[in-house]
Amino acid sequence: MTKLIVIKIGGQAISQLSTTFFDQIAQWYQQHYQILIVHGGGPMINRLTTQLALPVHKVNGLRVTDAATLVLTKLALLGDAQPALLAKLTQHHLPVLGLNAADNQLLTGELIDYRQLGYVGRLTAVNQVQLMQLLAHHIGILAPLALTETGQWLNVNADMAATVLAQQLHAEKLVLLTDVPGIIHHGNVMTSLSPQQAQQLINQEPQLFRRWPYDHATRVSNLSTFSICHYGWSGHSSD
Repeated sequence: MTKLIVIKIGGQAISQLSTTFFDQIAQWYQQHYQILIVHGGGPMINRLTTQLALPVHKVNGLRVTDAATLVLTKLALLGDAQPALLAKLTQHHLPVLGLNAADNQLLTGELIDYRQLGYVGRLTAVNQVQLMQLLAHHIGILAPLALTETGQWLNVNADMAATVLAQQLHAEKLVLLTDVPGIIHHGNVMTSLSPQQAQQLINQEPQLFRRWPYDHATRVSNLSTFSICHYGWSGHSSD
């Protein structure tokens, strides 16, 4: 298992990250963890589609992505969300590096269901050697986009991308930063799950996870910690 932490940050959270969040990242970095942050950009994409009067459709939580929406998605992620997050981390004196699939084919993907979802994809390969070399000296900030083997760009759900990356890179921790307090299960809020608890929930109530279009994205058994944190981040995930 690699001393690596994979963090997913939703687009909504980028502008609302607390000082505690940056302190936690700095602490992990000082403890010689390699850190990879996968960021979303939903609000930025919505803003552009609204300005251009493009329809927004979602299927099981996944944004239907036609050619025009794909262009806006790339623009929002690489031209708005990622620079904003890089700037905030840099202001806190953290050594960051913006990354995307075109950097030595870091992320390779394939279409999930073109007829239903358009250019929405799943990750099929990660350039582990290149990515780990980059993370040796920088905190990686990675957009959830992939390229097919023929060079077609794909929109990948950020939660799914972060989960697959954590698996493929044998990360020690996977942290999902969100604007909700956790998973509500039978009235109780679960803010942190062990891999075994996560898999047990999936097995018990698979209908709750129907938005995930491929099984291996939900398998987190190779992780020691799987946490869901509000973007205020109390810091309790430092263990």
